[in-house]
Amino acid sequence: MKTLFNSGEGTDGTLSIASAFAGHQEDRDHKFLTKAVEEEYKGVECGHGGPFGAVVVRSDEIVVSCHNMVLKNTDPTAHAEVTAVREACKKLKRIELSDCEIYASCEPCPMCFGAIPLSRIKRLVYGAKAEAAIAIGFDDFIADALRGTGYYQKANLEIKKADVSGAVIAEQVFEKTKVQVYHVLIVDRIEIYGCMRQNWSSSLS
Repeated sequence: MKTLFNSGEGTDGTLSIASAFAGHQEDRDHKFLTKAVEEEYKGVECGHGGPFGAVVVRSDEIVVSCHNMVLKNTDPTAHAEVTAVREACKKLKRIELSDCEIYASCEPCPMCFGAIPLSRIKRLVYGAKAEAAIAIGFDDFIADALRGTGYYQKANLEIKKADVSGAVIAEQVFEKTKVQVYHVLIVDRIEIYGCMRQNWSSSLS
């Protein structure tokens, strides 16, 4: 089990407290990761897609529990983690999940690794390494993109930046829409913080 955040351990009298907390955290992580693995099996049994599951958690409660839906939705982007982010945003009615964590049965691919921080999820815990998926035939470029290597790379993709005129008209969009975009983002964040404050107040009452 891997996590993006590791608990530090002191060398003084606080060691036992830190160790106890770490043990509690491990039990908690195991609980939610097990749910992600259950989704992994469920998706394969249903024929929805590959063996990948993901769970979004908020305040120790599961918000959504999802699996790979690539075949079911005929959508190559419907990976478990992306699906979980999408469904969590729909359920919570917001585009930021800054008070949430995500548990993935396998090390996320580059697309999913991009979606997770874009949603502002605060913590990621994953189970299997990417090599486990690669070993049974899943995309070789996953490990390359994560590690900055070319060992597994076999995918062929041509990438070309548009010429000057094409780039200019595309870049002008940002300048022409920045006021509207800024307004949307600010309103959304105000709503998020309002919900977080309400939940915090409720927990104290």
